[in-house]
Amino acid sequence: MPVLLKYRSTLIYIALIVAVNWGFTVVPLVKMPGGEMWPPMSLAVGFIFVVRDFAQREVGHRVLIAMLVGAGLSYVMASPYVAIASAAAFLVSELVDWLVYTFTHRPLAARILYSSLLGTPVDSIVFLWGIGHLTATGVVVMTISKMIGAMIVWWMIRRRETAQNG
Repeated sequence: MPVLLKYRSTLIYIALIVAVNWGFTVVPLVKMPGGEMWPPMSLAVGFIFVVRDFAQREVGHRVLIAMLVGAGLSYVMASPYVAIASAAAFLVSELVDWLVYTFTHRPLAARILYSSLLGTPVDSIVFLWGIGHLTATGVVVMTISKMIGAMIVWWMIRRRETAQNG
């Protein structure tokens, strides 16, 4: 099997990290009704969380290396400021994800759901704090957007697991 196919999710994970971090540097903030500034790119972050789960299935704990590669590329291609905040948020949320994957021994769908429920708010708080835009609205919107992506994938995988188990 060609290497690119063998590590497809991991490569997509790296590319998404760079793309979203680049987006955070070029897409302007939106002023919310209460006057808070909100980064609309936070809506796209949920897909990275889900792809990370698949990358972790491919490469195990080496997913941290993939995250560091994505952060390094972001540092050069996007913004050092955003890349550092992103790396810090991903490291913290990856630790949560790793704990869930390592110690729950649940089916994949359950691990995706549990890791997302625990990791998405942590990731949102650390990242928004890192870029200087930590607001309650930002955390809620970012967490919800990540959970929407996670719930879609959870539902699809749970359906597949249910069908396979009869």
